[in-house]
Amino acid sequence: MTTTSDTTGTTGTTGPTASDPATAAQTGTTATGSSTASGTTGSGATAASGSTPSGCPVAHGSVPLSGPRFQSDPVQLYRDMRRDHGAVAPVVLDGDVPAWLVLGYRELHQVTGDPVLFSRDSELWNQWDRIPDDWPLLPMIGRRQNSILYTVGERHSVRAMMISNALEGVDPFSLKRYAEEFADELIDRFCTKGAVDIIAEYAKLLPALVLARIYGFSDEEAYPLVGAINDMIDGRERALAGQQHLATSMFRLLADKHAEPGDDVASRMLADTGGFTDEEVAQDLMVMMAAGHQPTADWMGNSLRLMLTDERFAASLSGGRHSVAEAMNEVLWEDTPTQNVAGRWASRDTHLGGRHIRAGDLLLLGIAAANGDPQVRTHASALTGGNNAFLSFGHGEHRCPFPAQETSEVIARTGIEVLLDRLPDVDLAVPAEQLTRRPSPWLRGLTDLPVLFTPTPALGRPGSHGGPA
Repeated sequence: MTTTSDTTGTTGTTGPTASDPATAAQTGTTATGSSTASGTTGSGATAASGSTPSGCPVAHGSVPLSGPRFQSDPVQLYRDMRRDHGAVAPVVLDGDVPAWLVLGYRELHQVTGDPVLFSRDSELWNQWDRIPDDWPLLPMIGRRQNSILYTVGERHSVRAMMISNALEGVDPFSLKRYAEEFADELIDRFCTKGAVDIIAEYAKLLPALVLARIYGFSDEEAYPLVGAINDMIDGRERALAGQQHLATSMFRLLADKHAEPGDDVASRMLADTGGFTDEEVAQDLMVMMAAGHQPTADWMGNSLRLMLTDERFAASLSGGRHSVAEAMNEVLWEDTPTQNVAGRWASRDTHLGGRHIRAGDLLLLGIAAANGDPQVRTHASALTGGNNAFLSFGHGEHRCPFPAQETSEVIARTGIEVLLDRLPDVDLAVPAEQLTRRPSPWLRGLTDLPVLFTPTPALGRPGSHGGPA
């Protein structure tokens, strides 16, 4: 979960990844679809330290940030890119727009640790004159957007602290109880059937339901809000309607909390705005909700996939809580929900990883590639155990605030534990090799996760919090 700009597709109040895709909350378009470059060459990033101006055609080798390998075998793809290009690779985005993908762990650490040289200010981009108004990646690489994602300097620090304080005020015991309540309610809907798609009927619902409650929405408002967020993220014909519902709901929530403050995130943000307007607070709440939901849902889905397909975690399927934490930690290293994040812009000419980076060049944060960098992962096949040096929550002043990371972890871990407690013999309904991923270079999650289990009685009345029965 991210609130500041890193760790997304896709990073809001919860979710591993730096979640720049959260900007979909402001545009109503999807951040999960893949971009389609029109070729492997053309207008790419400068290929090396030569004199070719940024944005001019480069020699062969720029890699389209699209294609089936991001879905089927990203680990090998990043290895090949590192072999061919080193720690910083030239890539082309939709429409042959050039950028750099930072693959190296040390290089990514350097970029995210120097917000002056590698700025979050997208106005610096030297490609804006070639970007059309309908460019499909504008949700992630936006311009003049009035949210924390593109705020820099002291204003960013104040804004980040406002969000962090509001999240830190969430009682951890209440948060876990909310996650348990909604998890049980969702499981009650399908536990008598003996089969379910865990993604569609559980993982895609739970995070947003919990977030809606801690932000201050009523339970009656929560389910329509969750549907709107998923419509927006899916990016199909209902995306704009979903975005509009989210925006309208946030402004109505702030009006309600002005009239009657409560013990919730929205009220705490209004009580400590740091000089930001209601519109800015609403934008940040939208970013937090959208960015917090999807990465957390994917964290749950990817962790359950690992536990259901890897014999090392078989014991956890009968209630081994320790294995749940290990699986979730391993996913952040090996299968992080946010693969690549846009981005940073060079404020002046510089060098990085042996490349000549020109002022205004866009650098994409290759989180998944950096987590697997052989320079820091000398034994890539070894279990990472409790090592938390992954970059899945970002790094530097734009990383996911710790309260947001904690919120994401509580929701995801509680969701998995309750599911395994309620359905202890859950198993895949299809061979593991038939599981598919969304075709996105940005966010990595399953399209579905069909499972079978012994039917069990429901614990309560489905829909008791306003959801459909």
